[in-house]
Order: sequence, then structure tokens, then C-alpha cells
Amino acid sequence: MNSLNFSCQWKLDTAEAAFVAASAVLVGSVFLGKDTSVWYGVVLRGDLKSIRIGARSNIQDGAVLHVTRELGVEIGTDVTVGHGAILHGCCIERECLIGMGAILLDGVQIGEGSVVAAGSLVPEGQNVPPGNLVMGVPAKVVRPIRPEERIRIRELAASYVELAILHSAIKSS
Repeated sequence: MNSLNFSCQWKLDTAEAAFVAASAVLVGSVFLGKDTSVWYGVVLRGDLKSIRIGARSNIQDGAVLHVTRELGVEIGTDVTVGHGAILHGCCIERECLIGMGAILLDGVQIGEGSVVAAGSLVPEGQNVPPGNLVMGVPAKVVRPIRPEERIRIRELAASYVELAILHSAIKSS
């Protein structure tokens, strides 16, 4: 039987007021920024490289974030990762929305203020320029993000900070 040999610094670094649901699984090197939220059934597997999630970002129910030996996962501030999304060895800049069930493969870069539509597949190595909507299988740039959509992305992230406060109160009572 082959065995996988690797070394891993098992470290969870959570900033002030980060909410992590009891059913979430965090493994390896995981860094959570201030006011982040990791919801029910989420898996953050930073066993080979680190996962870094910026302030006020939220990882919604059932999402999976995983790394490779070469690529970690980096998520900027004010990012929403929708329910059931899969992010593998990728980088998402600030103020982005990753739709429900979207899949982002190794080496993907999502530029600031972009949206990946629900159910889209962003293939390995794709670079989404800042401020664009991508959708489809494979995902393609459809159009620029409108100013009101950019505002909505920020509002969505802020609403999850508030929701996390409510869930933290329930959890501690």
C-alpha cells in the first residue's frame, strides 16, 4: 500500500469575531480574517498549503475549499462564496461573489469585483479580469459588472457579518 508522506503545520488562526459553525470542518493551515463566517457543513482543507480568508468574507453551507501541494486558496475581503461551491487551489480578490454550486479549479484567478454565476465551471488556470460576470461550462466572460451589482456584493458580505452575530448568540446560549 502506498502512503502519502507530507508535513503539515496544523494551525487555525481565527481573528476576532469570526464565526465557525459547529458542523464545519477545518483542517491544516487555515487563517480567518476579522468578521469572517464559515457556515454549516463547510470543509476547509488546508493540509498541504494554507487557506486564507479575508475580513468580512463568508463561506456558505456545504462549500469545499481545498489546496494542492503547490497552490493554496486565497480569498480577499468582502467575498461571498455561495452554498455548495468548490474552490480548489485558486485566488479570489476582494468584493467578489462566487455563486452556488460554482466550481473553480487549480490556478484560477478571479479579479476584484467579479461574479462567477451559480453552477459555472471555471477551468484550470483561467484568469477572470476585474469587474466581470462569468458564467457557463466552461465559464466565459459575459459582461462587465454594473455599479449597482458591485454595491450589492458589498451589502451581501455585510449582511453575513450580521447573520453570523445572530448565529453566534444562538450557539453560545
